[in-house]
Amino acid sequence: MAKKVKVQLKLQIPAGAANPAPPVGPALGQHGVNIIQFCNDFNAKTKNMEQGMIIPLVMTIYEDRSFTFVLKTPPVSALIKKVAGIAKASGKAGSETIAKITKSQVTEIAKMKMADLNTSTLDSAIKIVEGTARSMGVEVVEK
Repeated sequence: MAKKVKVQLKLQIPAGAANPAPPVGPALGQHGVNIIQFCNDFNAKTKNMEQGMIIPLVMTIYEDRSFTFVLKTPPVSALIKKVAGIAKASGKAGSETIAKITKSQVTEIAKMKMADLNTSTLDSAIKIVEGTARSMGVEVVEK
């Protein structure tokens, strides 16, 4: 017989940096999950990823307090910031351009995110990434 699901949580945690401090501890503690076990499991699964990169995950917590989680790819905005070499997005997107990225970099980000995006074509995924870049004040150039 399948386990009964208690709740599903969506969290964003830096790779290799899960610890019982907020936001992880309170989010899991209220559902009776073994926080140390989760932190060890998450850190083990993300040890080969770039340290500090935000990793979204969907966690399923069952009635018996056991859990499973699925790791997703980093958010498009985090990937754009990494490629563009910026710490944060523009506060005045649309009127202020703070960085430039190339079409080929956008295509690479789109290919990486295809599994998590709400589209089945690469062209649509590229448009999604370009829109995110535009809203961050990052200009997409040909070369």
